[in-house]
Amino acid sequence: MFFKLFVVSLLTFLRILHVSGCDFKCTDKPVFNPSRLVVRHGDPASVICTVCEHACKPITHDSVIGLEVSVGETTTNGTKISWKVDNITEWKSAPKCYYSLTNDHCCSSLALTIYQPPDSVSISYVNHSGPVLEGHQYTLQCIVQDVAPVESLAVTFYRGQAALGPPQSKNNTEKTPVTEIFTLNINPSREHDGLQYWCEAKLDLGPEGPQGPEGPHVVKSNNLTASVHYLAHENQAASLYLISITAGDTLQLNCSAMGNPSPSYSWTLPKAPSPSSASVLTIDSVDFDHEGQYICVASNNLGNITVMFNVDVQVDLLPIIAGLAAAAVAVIMGISCFVYTSHYRHTRTGHYRLKDVFRLRRSTHVAVPNGVD
Repeated sequence: MFFKLFVVSLLTFLRILHVSGCDFKCTDKPVFNPSRLVVRHGDPASVICTVCEHACKPITHDSVIGLEVSVGETTTNGTKISWKVDNITEWKSAPKCYYSLTNDHCCSSLALTIYQPPDSVSISYVNHSGPVLEGHQYTLQCIVQDVAPVESLAVTFYRGQAALGPPQSKNNTEKTPVTEIFTLNINPSREHDGLQYWCEAKLDLGPEGPQGPEGPHVVKSNNLTASVHYLAHENQAASLYLISITAGDTLQLNCSAMGNPSPSYSWTLPKAPSPSSASVLTIDSVDFDHEGQYICVASNNLGNITVMFNVDVQVDLLPIIAGLAAAAVAVIMGISCFVYTSHYRHTRTGHYRLKDVFRLRRSTHVAVPNGVD
């Protein structure tokens, strides 16, 4: 009885001695199959360790071999030690396989990764809610809840289907689940209004890890729809327009602005405010009373845009020119008739007087001789 107790104590001592002073760089160290094990927390796991596989001395009763584990069961068959656990729950499990032959103390550690996909992934603004303003900077945050190991985690931000920069990671070697927050600064513009921001958490555990249709384990966040508020005039280069128009024509003044929320409009005419609230002011037939400065104000919750129109009404010269042309033609025709009549009177063939007519008639009577029938 005493001898058996001594042997057990000795073996235990040697195991402790070996593990504490083990050579991890020995030539013929124990080999695990598979060499790397990736297991989801709570799932079963198994591995086989082959001790002194090649050129070490034969195993005798004096040899010490074993597999140090904190959970599960081990089975030894010659130089092979099997380890099996129904559900692995120890986050920091690090199985060590070892042997001690005379003065050789050699061991290997199993590359064991215990992982847990994120419980949830969410995206939001930092210290902000609701619409964002064009030209202002905001910070997005992607919160990844309870993920392990965090050093294998990569987070990417997206707007629509476009990635916003390279994936982000954390230099954190913690093996147990943690919650990490990733951030990204953005500068929204009107082109981004209505687009969706989201983030993607990818747990890349290598080829031994889980592989789905999209590659490594991926969890996507909710969608954050951007409502971008802005206000801008359609023609950014001008706020004062000089307009010349002919009296009687239709006047249209366009004050259209782009904005979210949609802007409202108010007009001030040269002589009085206008009841119009449209973006385009129309006067069907302008006259000289419509000359002057027109002021339009487009506004929403971001502010105001003022646009001014200086309108100059000019005389329509076409009717005047047409009247003058008609008068000129009439004058020319009158003069032509007068000249023609005068010329005809002075250039007709011969000059006649009334007494000459009677004298001519008397001279035309011819005497007829007697006897002539």
